[in-house]
Amino acid sequence: MPSHDFNGVANGQLGQLRYIPLAYDSETSDSSARALILALRPEWSSPDSNIEFVPFKDGITNTLLKAVNRKDGLSKEDIDREAILLRAYGHGTDVLIDRHRETQNHELLMRCGLAPELLARFDNGMMYRYIRGTASQPADLRTPPIYLAVATRLAQWHATVPCIFETHPQKNGLNGSSHGPCEPAIDHIAPGKPSPNVWTVMQKWIMALPTKTDIQRARQASLQQELTRLVEELSQRPGLGGNGLVFAHCDLLSGNVIVEPRGPSGIAQGGGHKETISFIDYEYATPSPAAFDLANHFAEWGGFECDYNVLPTRAQRLEFIREYVHTYFSLLPGKPDSIDEEAEAQKLLTEVDIFRGVPGFYWGIWALIQATISHIDFDYAEYAEIRLGEYWGWREATESTGSSTGKELSLREKRWAQLE
Repeated sequence: MPSHDFNGVANGQLGQLRYIPLAYDSETSDSSARALILALRPEWSSPDSNIEFVPFKDGITNTLLKAVNRKDGLSKEDIDREAILLRAYGHGTDVLIDRHRETQNHELLMRCGLAPELLARFDNGMMYRYIRGTASQPADLRTPPIYLAVATRLAQWHATVPCIFETHPQKNGLNGSSHGPCEPAIDHIAPGKPSPNVWTVMQKWIMALPTKTDIQRARQASLQQELTRLVEELSQRPGLGGNGLVFAHCDLLSGNVIVEPRGPSGIAQGGGHKETISFIDYEYATPSPAAFDLANHFAEWGGFECDYNVLPTRAQRLEFIREYVHTYFSLLPGKPDSIDEEAEAQKLLTEVDIFRGVPGFYWGIWALIQATISHIDFDYAEYAEIRLGEYWGWREATESTGSSTGKELSLREKRWAQLE
């Protein structure tokens, strides 16, 4: 196992997690899940135990089950306090996700107080403590009490969680095997940026695209050309964090934003005008420009349906970013004595606008791979075309700025330009 660097601090003790040599099988969901839970909690086999599994349907990558023990006499709060989340990886997703690194991410966030306790990993998944609360819906992300809470939590991540970088050429995080001579090309796709990062992730995904047909090979070549162009244009831009990179979630869709219960008075636990929220699912977390993480979250306001009519207006983005900037600099270790928060907010607003097309490129490549490997009932091929269409719409908009091409902006670009 390679050693790691927490922004200069060696990884000494991550990875000391219990391993259960069993697997979850969707064909025998109840029995395989039960075997895993009992291996972790043998006391749940007692005669008075009543184990149930509650499926969550919000994701399109993994299987997520909430395991509860409904013993007689326990309150809902007692049951939830002991509940366990069992997450089984989607079929073939090792091509997309470095599962070892995901475990490291979870352990790191747990130590920072930003993730639930990770209890064990198994052959094709992990188990961790349940976070009480409700998974948000896309419409929730568009309400100020939620989006201001997301801004606060995301700033906390970016300001306080150290990035984990490989200290020597890494194995392919996608499936654990080495790319051999291709490895340097992946790790150094963005010169001067420690690996891994969001640019190396996209490079790996492009290399994992299907290439059986002439059409597939031509598409891979086209996307490779675009990634090279994106890296040249955006990877060296100044930004928050060391090397212009922060520890980014990179998948802040609504289902990964958990709204925690309100207190007895009905007021949000944090008080004031915001809800209290937590983030879950850290499989895509990687060092990234903060502007990408924010632009990616804003894209999720439209949900999987990609409803561009509800994306944040400029005024909403600025409100979010002001909250983010205020929290970020209040928590940043070794922050400067004097910060012009409004100037920083305007600067980040500009960066997010510049990065607005990149999430479509990122998830478009992802969906092209998922279309060939996933067993989940979701039209990944169509989703890929929609998300890549966002990228091409952004390209057309940025290239036509200041020129009279006469070409109409895409619906997404029109909405993004809307002030209020």
